[in-house]
Amino acid sequence: MADGTRTLISQAQLQRGRGRYLYWALLILVVGGFTLVFLGPLYWMVTGALKSGQEVAQTPPTLWPHDPQLQNYADAWNNLDLAKLMFNTFYYAAGAVFFQLVFDTAAAYALSKLRPVFGNVILGAMLATLMIPAMVLIVPQYVTAIDLPIVHVNLLDSPWALWLPLIANAFNIFLLKRFFDSIPEDLIAAAQVDGASPLRTLWSIILPMSRPILGVVSIFAVTAVWKDFLWPKLVMPSPETRTLSVGIYAFSGGTPMNVVIAASVIAAIPTVIIFLLFQRNIMSGLTSGSLKG
Repeated sequence: MADGTRTLISQAQLQRGRGRYLYWALLILVVGGFTLVFLGPLYWMVTGALKSGQEVAQTPPTLWPHDPQLQNYADAWNNLDLAKLMFNTFYYAAGAVFFQLVFDTAAAYALSKLRPVFGNVILGAMLATLMIPAMVLIVPQYVTAIDLPIVHVNLLDSPWALWLPLIANAFNIFLLKRFFDSIPEDLIAAAQVDGASPLRTLWSIILPMSRPILGVVSIFAVTAVWKDFLWPKLVMPSPETRTLSVGIYAFSGGTPMNVVIAASVIAAIPTVIIFLLFQRNIMSGLTSGSLKG
């Protein structure tokens, strides 16, 4: 090829005979298949929220509602008290973002630039925790939440029960450390020559250059709180403190299925908007620290 890139199928083969048609047929088939797999459930959820209760339970299901009912969304908003549930979830997500940015950034900066004794051992131990299934940690975390060691405080129905397990996130610390590793040491040395302390260097040099990866960590924190179900259900038993996913589940028993589906659509809208607005930041943040030089 003209740019010297080697591929499985050469440009000459694509130009010859049936190669071009075969290539495009396979490409359309693969892309179309993955599109159906990923968008199919979303399409069913959005259209199911417009159906009546009988049509939702109908077998085989209909591809489009015979009589679209927008009233389902109003019923979901009012009957399930989605405004309160959404406010709670936004509040918990904002706290998770704040504490992760503060503590995970400090930990990654220390491991990357300050290089403490046994720093690699500490990093390896943190990354090893990623191999532990989340379900295994539920019981010890719950025991800790109902009787916090040393201070002996019950954290049930407290936002700290959600925030504390999310603060020390090994994956986010690793992402931040890899990004900080890509920042030239000359900038750090120049700041030290000017008399800047490590904290001032972090605030004035590292953080302004790290906006893409900080955005990625923030989005991960928001989605982690938004989609989590089991842990909030355990530590937030009171109706006043429930998250969105737990609240929808709690009302689903005596609520028509089409209204529950409408509530699920409303709950998914904020995360979809966040992804559409920040998808470029997500990709740039994930790849910006992968190459050095």
